Amino acid sequence: MKIAIFSTNYRTEIDIPLRKTINFLRKNDATVLIERNLYAQIAQQTQDFPVCDTIDRHDLDADLAVSIGGDGTLLHTATIIGNSNIPILGINTGRLGFLADAADDEIERIFDEILSHKYRLRERSMLTISLSDGAIDTYPFALNEVAVLKQDLSSMISIHATIDGEYLNTYMADGLIVATPTGSTAYAMSVGGPLLMPQVRDLLIAPVASHSLNVRPLVIPDSCNIELEVESRSKSYLISLDGRSQLMNRHTKIHIAKADFTLKTVELEHHSFFNTLKNKLLWGIDKRN
Repeated sequence: MKIAIFSTNYRTEIDIPLRKTINFLRKNDATVLIERNLYAQIAQQTQDFPVCDTIDRHDLDADLAVSIGGDGTLLHTATIIGNSNIPILGINTGRLGFLADAADDEIERIFDEILSHKYRLRERSMLTISLSDGAIDTYPFALNEVAVLKQDLSSMISIHATIDGEYLNTYMADGLIVATPTGSTAYAMSVGGPLLMPQVRDLLIAPVASHSLNVRPLVIPDSCNIELEVESRSKSYLISLDGRSQLMNRHTKIHIAKADFTLKTVELEHHSFFNTLKNKLLWGIDKRN
């Protein structure tokens, strides 16, 4: 089995999980590759790291991608994996970890299950974005959400939303989030959006700090095409794809739709979406004492 390892940066908290992963996989005759930029950082900072072959977005040849870090690291890994169809396993060394929910203190058990094929693949829908005045500067796909946000600190923006050619609403708010089911546990959750199971075929539209109290998050089928047009006193606004931001001219219209490919993530036998909710959000735990 050929396994590629990714992380955003080489830092203290990933060093031990990274070494454990490499050592266990090699003992079990797996081929280990490390993302090229990460390996270059390692070479600059340490002298005793195991020698490994490398991999990058231009030569994606692996059976599994392992993201070591938090959810942000897994989102970064997703931009490299793209539509290559390589499944991703997230090992959490961060804080909450909805996507990267495998604990870094159970690495041997995790990879024993992986090498024994005791896991499921979860297909997660992606969003794609296009602009009325040209290509976006960043990777034009999002696993969690596309967010339209005000640029300045004072005035709200007005976001005219159209669904499949039909006018929906003008959101007067600090911003608007269009989220996948995966993204329903991310930014959208923080603004009061509902939680969606990863396998449902829906999208979530949720305002950020709406000026009107009767405007609520809305769930729509993921077959819908969404068009957004923004009015802003500052004559510009921000668009964010999974946290990758770009400044936009106020005349730029945004088209958002479900991408024509999915991202596959690994779900271990003892993990499930419901268990993740209970563990991460402390559902069912009485904290009064």
